[in-house]
Amino acid sequence: MPVSVEAPRPATATDVRTVEHSAEWLRLKAAATALQALQSKDGSVPDPADHPAAERHVESVVEAIRALAPLFPHDESYLAALPADFARWAAGGFGQPDFLDSLVQFQPQHHRVDGIRHLIVFPMYTQNGSPDRHVEALIAEAIWPDFVAGLEAHDFGNTLFVSLRLIDFTAGYDTNSAVLFPETIGMREIPRFTWGAIFQDREAARYRRVVAAAADTTRLTMPDEAAAMLEDQDLAEKTFVMWDLIHDRTHMRGDLPFDPFMIKQRMPFFLYTLEELRCDLTAFREAVAIQRALDARVAAGEELATTEADTLRHAGLVQYAILFDRIFRFPITGSRVRNYDGLGGQLLFAWLHRKHVIEWRDVELSIRWELVADAVVELGDAINELYWESIDRPKTVHWLKAYELISSVLTPNPASRWAAGLPREVLAGPPKGYTDAVMDDEFPLSMFFEALDRKMRPVIESTAGIRATAA
Repeated sequence: MPVSVEAPRPATATDVRTVEHSAEWLRLKAAATALQALQSKDGSVPDPADHPAAERHVESVVEAIRALAPLFPHDESYLAALPADFARWAAGGFGQPDFLDSLVQFQPQHHRVDGIRHLIVFPMYTQNGSPDRHVEALIAEAIWPDFVAGLEAHDFGNTLFVSLRLIDFTAGYDTNSAVLFPETIGMREIPRFTWGAIFQDREAARYRRVVAAAADTTRLTMPDEAAAMLEDQDLAEKTFVMWDLIHDRTHMRGDLPFDPFMIKQRMPFFLYTLEELRCDLTAFREAVAIQRALDARVAAGEELATTEADTLRHAGLVQYAILFDRIFRFPITGSRVRNYDGLGGQLLFAWLHRKHVIEWRDVELSIRWELVADAVVELGDAINELYWESIDRPKTVHWLKAYELISSVLTPNPASRWAAGLPREVLAGPPKGYTDAVMDDEFPLSMFFEALDRKMRPVIESTAGIRATAA
């Protein structure tokens, strides 16, 4: 049964603000979910006996897309291309899906308007979610406050950055996934990618739940502004947009001794730790600079414009968000198998503890707030210095020096070959030998984090698939 690609019909769902409750969306979601059950890991439907059912589900998906398309006029070319990609997939016997034609038409970075919505349907895997490339459907809307637009238009330009809020979704996003990247989508060839999206509502919601529980568990007294963010989802979302805007652009800026798109390389996982932490600490550093500059203007008696006042407030909140997400959530989220983000959180906590900025005494956590900013920036300086020096080093020497930096703060696994000193045959061999010698859990959790993990595990697990309304 061929899939029709005729022109869109009028939608019976008339309000894009409530489209997630419409019959058309629910039909699309149900059909995509049923289709997932027939797909293999690579996205194909391998059993010919399943093809008639797959065709029916695809027909339902396409009919729903046609019905809903008029509600999303800014995505007209994309939603017009989707039926053709589905039709080609079905006509080809449901092999590995190729949605390149519709992907190149989807350009959400051109519509960074606060509250604008998108209907998104692609065969894809979801990072930190489903590893299978299945047809997923979601409704999302842009988060683009005026103060963030001002930052992006001036000192923090990043035309590829898209900030979104999840409205409804299929099973691939009923997980820990908080990103939408075009490279996860099934396609016949790799185009030049022009956007990358992050769901700051999910980031903010799980931050609020985890950090509130961790602060209670550790008996940490939170500053008023930090406490306010735990109570206010909108405030937290906008804070995460500012953080992610600066973080995302940092991957392509600075003294980089390597390809900034590090995912293409095979190397010890702790190199990814330093790169992700470098980007977060750059966002922290920039937030400190913004806050101090605007505070100085206020102290001089100058009245700030509304967007400047918003920027000032969120610059302070970004610092709290980076600090608490890194030291509370990252180390105890995910497995201990090459967990590079977890290691970054461990490193930041241990650095601040060694600087006597963080104290854990009498089963109570305390922080010397007046010392935090400079101490965090100092760790960023150490990573930046490593990068700058490594421009003149062989790759494997950079790896060794990176390990030296981390192990000067964190204690390696007692069985570590790296900590004992790699044997000469590894040092003289190809880089693969270095990477193979790294343990899955090269830097185990400290006793502090082991205890925190036991108490926080149910809270961490409860954030999978979290929605902003449930934070």
